[in-house]
Amino acid sequence: VTCVEVVEAYVERIREVNPLINAVVKDRFEEALQEAQQVDKLLSEGPGDDYLEEKFPLLGVPITVKEAFSLHGMPNTSGLVNRRNVIATSDATVVSRLKQAGAIPLGVTNCSELCMWYESSNRVYGRTNNPYDLQRIVGGSSGGEGGVLAAACSVIGVGSDIGGSIRMPAFFNGVFGHKPTTGVVPNDGQFPNARGVRTSYLCTGPMCRYAEDLEPVLRVMAGPGVNKLKLNEKVSLEKIKFHCMDHDGGSVFVSPVDKEILQAQQKVVEHLEGELGVQVRRVAIHKMKYSFQIWSAMMSSKDSDGQEAQLFTDLLGDHGKPVWPLWELMKWLVGMSSHTLPAIALGLTEKLMKLNPGGNAKLVSMGKSLQEEMEALLGPDGVLLYPSHPTIAPRHHSPICMPFNFAYTAIFNVLGLPVTQCPLGLSSEGLPLGIQLVAASYNDHLTLAVAQYLEKAFGGWVLPGKV
Repeated sequence: VTCVEVVEAYVERIREVNPLINAVVKDRFEEALQEAQQVDKLLSEGPGDDYLEEKFPLLGVPITVKEAFSLHGMPNTSGLVNRRNVIATSDATVVSRLKQAGAIPLGVTNCSELCMWYESSNRVYGRTNNPYDLQRIVGGSSGGEGGVLAAACSVIGVGSDIGGSIRMPAFFNGVFGHKPTTGVVPNDGQFPNARGVRTSYLCTGPMCRYAEDLEPVLRVMAGPGVNKLKLNEKVSLEKIKFHCMDHDGGSVFVSPVDKEILQAQQKVVEHLEGELGVQVRRVAIHKMKYSFQIWSAMMSSKDSDGQEAQLFTDLLGDHGKPVWPLWELMKWLVGMSSHTLPAIALGLTEKLMKLNPGGNAKLVSMGKSLQEEMEALLGPDGVLLYPSHPTIAPRHHSPICMPFNFAYTAIFNVLGLPVTQCPLGLSSEGLPLGIQLVAASYNDHLTLAVAQYLEKAFGGWVLPGKV
């Protein structure tokens, strides 16, 4: 097939399903088709496949980009009403690298307001719906990417993750997502970008339907930084030391883990032990019970230079006046606020966090100690199996009742560990199940290899509506 035919097929698919899921918020179909014609022209001139593969490893591959990233000529609001006229005049570093590798962006996808909530809904573009059940959330903040990939509207997605924003949408939508080891893939060119300590927690990474696509896209995204990862090392699955933890130990802030999620995880354990002959060691890491508190304290701590973390209320104001969350809540109650309720609630929570500096310092210290414990447990050859979220994709609006369930993903951001989100088929309600695969820093190659293995064993991505 020609590149034009491929791009046309994806454009047609987006036109068909996007009215239902509202994942692509702005397209660039005309430009994409022109770029596809240039790819076909290049192929017909025939400089040689080996040359093309080396120079353009993603030649002609249709991709989508989270709207929080700059993509030249596309909006870059991050769902903030007072940025609705902002149009990107350049490309984010990862977007530029993907384009240089030959990828063709089809458009930008929805996210939560300022990328800080796990339902992708805002006052600029509205709400994105899960392709498996339109009454369910796609997750956030890279929720548009999760939905667009699950609905087979794109091949590769560009996501970012500071509390699970790649992994939750990948889990809720039954696709693969990878949060790389911190500091390998550049975060430049997204809004809001991390400042202070948060630069150590924010990660940019790939999302896709097929596990084998994660590695080549990660190589392109990382650029020269890829040398820190061991992607050329051959992985012998039988030699991996597998660890398994069923839940966080029972935090009062978080829902208990759904029975079907636990059953899916148990099937993975049985498969690994039966087919690979390995022993999966059950572990109970006590500090994981405080995941939400640790993440929250570390996110608001000062960096080594004493720089304060940027206030969310300042970001909401976007260089204008900071937002007063209590006043915004009053306005929201009478339908006059331009912000979403989760964003207002986060602003209020931030104010409360400032009231307990002593408690925060203890939690930061606990986080450092947990990081050492995890690195020691996993070592050079360990992979931890851990639930992605306590529940399968919740109904719209319900996350506001259990706002801290993202702790299952968030803890690994502050620990800086690489995590691959891997789908494990569908639940009895036809909603995606999945698991997080966690390794020690710079051992991304281990989780990527296990994801490919589990995809073969459990079927990977399932087309919505197929069952």
